[in-house]
Amino acid sequence: MSRRTVKNIKSVFWYIGAFIISLITVYPFLWMIATSFKPEAEIYSSSLSLFSENFSLANYTKVFDTIPFGRYFMNSLFLAVAGVLTNIFLGALAGYSFAKLKFKGRKTMFSLLLSSMMIPGVITMIPQFLVLKNFPLVGGNNIFGQGGQGFINHYAAIILPGAVGAYAVFFMKQFFETLPDDLAEAARMDGCSEFRIFWNIYLPLILPAAITLGIMTFQSGWNSFMWPMIVLNSKEMMTIQVGLSTFQYQYNTMYGPLMAGTVIATIPTLLVFVFAQKYYIQGIAFSGGKE
Repeated sequence: MSRRTVKNIKSVFWYIGAFIISLITVYPFLWMIATSFKPEAEIYSSSLSLFSENFSLANYTKVFDTIPFGRYFMNSLFLAVAGVLTNIFLGALAGYSFAKLKFKGRKTMFSLLLSSMMIPGVITMIPQFLVLKNFPLVGGNNIFGQGGQGFINHYAAIILPGAVGAYAVFFMKQFFETLPDDLAEAARMDGCSEFRIFWNIYLPLILPAAITLGIMTFQSGWNSFMWPMIVLNSKEMMTIQVGLSTFQYQYNTMYGPLMAGTVIATIPTLLVFVFAQKYYIQGIAFSGGKE
C-alpha cells in the first residue's frame, strides 16, 4: 500500500470522526430548535425526533404571554453590555499598568491577582452578598451599613462585582507586553500624560484583544443565572436566564415554551460571535504572548 493511499485513508477516517463529533455536539442544539416548534402533545410522543408533523409558533407566543420576556431580554442585554464595557476599560487599564509601568510590588500584586483565579466563584458569593447588602449610605443603609438593603435588588449588584476580573487583567497584560515600549517613551518625551499614552496610543492597537475579551465577557454575563437570582428580587429586574426558570416547576416542565425562550436567548451570543469571530480568532492566537 502506497504512502499516498495510507494518507487518504487517514483523511477519510479523520473526516468521519469529525463528522460524528460534530453531529453529537450539534444535535442537542438542533433538538432544541425543533422542539420549540412542536405542539405540546407531540413533544412527549416523539421527543427525540427533529421533525414535526404539526409546525407551530404557539410556544413562542406563550413565552411572551406567560412572562414579561421582552423586559427580561433587555435587562440581560443591559447588564451584559455594561459588563463588557467595564471589563474592557478597567481590564485594559490594569493590564497596561502591569505590562508597561514599573512600580514597586508589581510582580507580587500580579501574582496575587492570578492566584485569585483559583478561587471558585461559589465560595465568594456569600461574602459578596454581605458586602453589597451592608454597603454604607446606599439603599437605606446608615453610615454603618445597617437599616436597609444596600445594593441588593439593584443593577449595581450585578455590575460592580463583575466590573473587572482577574482574567481580564491577565488577558490584556499579555497583549500589552507584545507592543513595543518605544511608543510610550517617545510619547513621554513629547509631554504626554500616562493616561493619554494608554488611551490614544496603546488602546487602539489592542482592538483584537478588546473584542475577544468583550465576546467572552458578554457570553458570561448573558448566561449568568445563579448570581442574578440571588441579588435581584424584583420580577421586573430579572434576567432572561432567571426568567426561563419560570417554565420549570417542581413536578412539571413546559418544554415547548422553555425551548422557544432558550432559542431566542441564544440568538444574541451567536450574532456577537458571528460578526466578531475574525477578531476573536486573532485575540486567541496572540493571547499567549511573552511573559
